[in-house]
Amino acid sequence: MISNKRMKTGLIAVLAATTICSFGADDRKTSDIPPTHSSPFDTLQHIKEVVITAKAAGRELMPAQHLQAKQLEQLGSQSVADALRYFAGLQVKDYGGVGGIKTVNIRSMGTNHLGVYYDGVELGNAQNGQTDLGQLSLDNVEEISLYHGQKNSLLQTAADFTKAGSVYIRTRKPQFDGARRFNLKARVKYGASDLIDGSLLWERKIGKKMSASMSIGALKSSGKYRFRYKRKNADGSIAYDTTAVRQNGGIWAFRLERNVFGHLPRGQWNMKFYSYNSERGIPGAIVNNVWRRGERQWDHNHFLQASVQHLLLPRLTSKLVAKYGYYNTRYVNNDSTKMRIDNRYKQKEFYLSSANLYALSEQWTASLSYDYHWSYLDSDMRNFSSPTRHAHALALATAWHQDWMDVQASVVGSCVDDREQTTRAMTPAIVVNVWPSGNKDLALRVYAKKSFRMPTFNDLYYTEVGNAMLKPESAIQYDAGFTLGHQWQQGLIRMASLQADVYYNSVHDKIVAYPKGEQFRWTMLNLGKVHITGVDVQAAATAQPAPKLSLTARLQYTWQRAIDVTDPATSYYRDQIPYIPWHSGSATLTIGWGRAELNYSFIYAGERYSQQENIYTNHLEPWYTSDLSVAYRQPLGKTTARLSLQVNNLFSQDYDVILNYPMPKRNANVTLTFEV
Repeated sequence: MISNKRMKTGLIAVLAATTICSFGADDRKTSDIPPTHSSPFDTLQHIKEVVITAKAAGRELMPAQHLQAKQLEQLGSQSVADALRYFAGLQVKDYGGVGGIKTVNIRSMGTNHLGVYYDGVELGNAQNGQTDLGQLSLDNVEEISLYHGQKNSLLQTAADFTKAGSVYIRTRKPQFDGARRFNLKARVKYGASDLIDGSLLWERKIGKKMSASMSIGALKSSGKYRFRYKRKNADGSIAYDTTAVRQNGGIWAFRLERNVFGHLPRGQWNMKFYSYNSERGIPGAIVNNVWRRGERQWDHNHFLQASVQHLLLPRLTSKLVAKYGYYNTRYVNNDSTKMRIDNRYKQKEFYLSSANLYALSEQWTASLSYDYHWSYLDSDMRNFSSPTRHAHALALATAWHQDWMDVQASVVGSCVDDREQTTRAMTPAIVVNVWPSGNKDLALRVYAKKSFRMPTFNDLYYTEVGNAMLKPESAIQYDAGFTLGHQWQQGLIRMASLQADVYYNSVHDKIVAYPKGEQFRWTMLNLGKVHITGVDVQAAATAQPAPKLSLTARLQYTWQRAIDVTDPATSYYRDQIPYIPWHSGSATLTIGWGRAELNYSFIYAGERYSQQENIYTNHLEPWYTSDLSVAYRQPLGKTTARLSLQVNNLFSQDYDVILNYPMPKRNANVTLTFEV
């Protein structure tokens, strides 16, 4: 038995930890800070979990946007990139089709200012800085979270503190009922573009303190879909108006993921191996009624990562993370109108991080983190530089907790050593959250943060393009917002929440490309300055009109003014930067009736421009899509079957996310899932 005094001490430490607790990959809804005493009792760990789950939702220092596994299943998203479209403050660049490249831009600062973390370890790409989120499946994902600014937890890698925003993808951790020792989930999807997508998730219990899972997925599609191509001349007359079939978008892909989870007497550990292999066509832009392209790409990406978190002393917790990755890409262009290209790129990386958290008192905690990241790129291109990069980051952070206020501050010193130069940067941040009401339903917050991103290998060293003297691109963020929400145990409305943020971002030394004087020869320069003002609003509500009937609605809206203030002499000075709409948002509605579900989702992007100048010829019309799905779940003995039918782009809208990359018209798919 645990004494009352020891129990009280442990609970106080756990409640203090909720101010910086994280729902991310490694924390699993447990506190960063262990109790202030050492104990061998397994029941103490269970007590911590109960307390955190009950309190953390109302004490998030930086409220995140979350999509749980059930919501992801309801939305019917094909990949992580598809799911991120429902988050406020993100713009997804989609080049069309199942295999089209999909990247994410955070609050108009660019893809490279967003960190994407898979079970607590960043997914990187030193070559071009962009992670193709279309390669990440949702079959084994328990939760996706988006944090603007930075995550709540102090027990995190130094790299976490340097980003302007972060997406955390958390793998499903095996759970076993009673004496069960394994779980099995199989899914198959068939749909438009000759899509066949299947996956298998197998989970096994290995003793009392260890479990493992293996997820396998395969996808094949012709990539063909109907679209409408319509363009107008400057005088408003019709230049082209054609309905055609998208070509050269075929893809096959195979994914293998293996996870092992373990518990220590005073900690936990996990290992992950991930392998993704694919071949796909690159349809390219449609220009002057040209539909076909001869480009193809092969990707073979593999990485192994591990982390361990352990209570070293009564007040000291440490976490160690390591990763090794190898990425092999082949790009072929057989277009008869251009010079034939057949290039191979090989990228290697090694990452090591140590994070340490110390509880100075019941209200005051501090952490120290160090990261080392080595990356190397090689290619068979003529005169390729084969660059190597050594990056070091040291982060010092602290948090102060009171009943009505939480404060978190951090500073990161970064040193990046390339072959040509050494870059150093300091990036501070401060977050203040106040709960003025006694019931904690209302929270007010402000934060300020500086972040930076290094030029990619392509920016610095790409043959006849790179500029080895580029400076890092930096950003300063200011944010003020509030969260208001409440839950009811009875009545028609069970949950309602409202969250809003007003922000201002300033990007300096923006890296841009300019023509060098000859076709296909460009130079990279630090010239850009962008000022960004925006508002993000999110609302959600859940109602239960009848015992078997439930309604859940979510709404996100973003207004952004992102203007180029580089040079007053240019024609696009103070114009909206390309592909950033002033208004965008999404809405979802889920109706549950017993074992049946009806899901509707709506996504909207307002008018925007495809080039720097905000003139008629660069103007892009608003677009919106409506998706509808119905699903039914049926128990079959020890097995549960779920059948869903989804119709995407219900009203068959013609639209481009990126100019001249048309998106599919109305299309449908059917999915059958079995769980044992």
